[in-house]
Amino acid sequence: MESHATIARWDGGKLTVWDKTQWVVGTQTELSTVFDLPMDSVRVISPFVGGAFGSGLRCWPHVVVAALAARETGRPVKLVLSRRQMYFGIGFRPSYAYRLRLGSDRRGRLSAAVHDIDAETSSYETFTEAVLPAGQMLYSMPNVSQAYRTVPLDVNTPIWMRGPGFATASFVIESAMDELADRLGIDPVELRRRNEPAEDESSGLPFSTRRLRECYSVGAREFGWHRRASRPRSRREGDWLIGLGMAAGVYDTARNTAKARVRLDADGTAVVEAASSDMGPGTYTSQTQVAADALGLTMRTVTFRLGDSLYPPTPPHGGSQTMASVGSAVLDGCDQVRRQAISLAIEDRESPLYGVAADDIVVRGGRLHVKDNPTRGETYRTLLTRNTRTHLESLGSFTGPSGSQRHSFYAYNATFAEVAVDATLGLVRVRRMLGVYDAGRIISPKLAESQAIGGIVGGIGTALLEHTVTDHRDGRIVNANLADYLVPVNADVPDVRAIYLDGEDREADPLGVKGLGEVVHVGVAPAIANAVYNATGRRVRQLPITAEALL
Repeated sequence: MESHATIARWDGGKLTVWDKTQWVVGTQTELSTVFDLPMDSVRVISPFVGGAFGSGLRCWPHVVVAALAARETGRPVKLVLSRRQMYFGIGFRPSYAYRLRLGSDRRGRLSAAVHDIDAETSSYETFTEAVLPAGQMLYSMPNVSQAYRTVPLDVNTPIWMRGPGFATASFVIESAMDELADRLGIDPVELRRRNEPAEDESSGLPFSTRRLRECYSVGAREFGWHRRASRPRSRREGDWLIGLGMAAGVYDTARNTAKARVRLDADGTAVVEAASSDMGPGTYTSQTQVAADALGLTMRTVTFRLGDSLYPPTPPHGGSQTMASVGSAVLDGCDQVRRQAISLAIEDRESPLYGVAADDIVVRGGRLHVKDNPTRGETYRTLLTRNTRTHLESLGSFTGPSGSQRHSFYAYNATFAEVAVDATLGLVRVRRMLGVYDAGRIISPKLAESQAIGGIVGGIGTALLEHTVTDHRDGRIVNANLADYLVPVNADVPDVRAIYLDGEDREADPLGVKGLGEVVHVGVAPAIANAVYNATGRRVRQLPITAEALL
């Protein structure tokens, strides 16, 4: 939501930039290339990002302009885009013309799907995103045909916005599944159950974990799905038509190479550094949790630092990969430091832990002790002070997937929606939403709840409100402001609930997480659209759903 802004300052031949970015290393690399500087002569700082949703995943022209102006004037330069400029100067979710044909037998067993996709890109770059995988692996289907074409337009290059590709595909696929269920007289949840695959049919690989059936069952029970009327436009409360809808969602579990520096000081506190970002999901908190747990410290004694290209490199803060990638690197670094401390203790004749097997020692509250004898032990502080050590340090790393994959990695959801539609005016009101998620291990339930609320609210905006209007005479966006570009407010979101299935995916990464920032958004728009159909009998195939489309 915050505007994109950059401050650039030159000190001789060195450039420092404070920028809104989801990837300080990417911006550092871009500026290094543009100005023909060594990488270590460019520093990018971004400790906080006030919302980005993908718009900060690359270095946009205004960042280079600010750095160039600072060099030419010999003074620091601050450049802030206006709200209107953000509609033209940075990326956006691309538009699609997506045509889908489904084939099945009368029992609802899918037999074929034909996807025909035209995707927006700019005239000077080719942009693509993962719009194809969901159509290949979400449901069991022996025959799939996909045609994908990019259409160059005179626009700025799009970017990977929340749930990139998968969110777009889900609206088409899940709307089609709902329509098929209606044609066959089969409950939409049951139709999806009948087409659950035993493996990823696009690759032949087994799923690392896939609990979509459980998402359906838990969601149907908790939402009261049995109260859904099978015949559209049959439930009414005064002037309001009431409808229930649901959709499945999927997003791939991304992991990439990351590093993290861990230092345990002699006073018993720890500092962890990684060049990651925090645009709202709580990176500071969740990484501190991982470090504190691995080191056996309380959270208040751990400081996590991010958003600086001087720190060890990490992948982009997007694609739901931060926890799996950076978190695994933090875990590795903290494990190394903890093992260093244990080795120091068992080799120190003055330590109460001298001679104890390393595997028999645990750390709790900054104190090392024998697993079965908590009274025999000492604190980090005592151990390091006695050995005249100022600190212990390590560089943790996570290599990400390498070589051929042995499993197919995805996170899943089932999203349920209840809407009320004014029969006379065509106004749509969301009454309640429920998302049930198979996202692996949940590090912080509070942060996960927040992510789900944000993803669902964003999906409500996609389904009912958000729309850019183009003046085709000059290609400009007419409603390039927050007065005319509508987004959900509190009154649009009366009841939102999230349920995370308890579990983990150790095949994916050492933490067992699968990523949840994207999957909570995927499937929300089609769930609402399907609920609108159940309420009105009108199938809307273009977003957002407006009153004009229902009258």
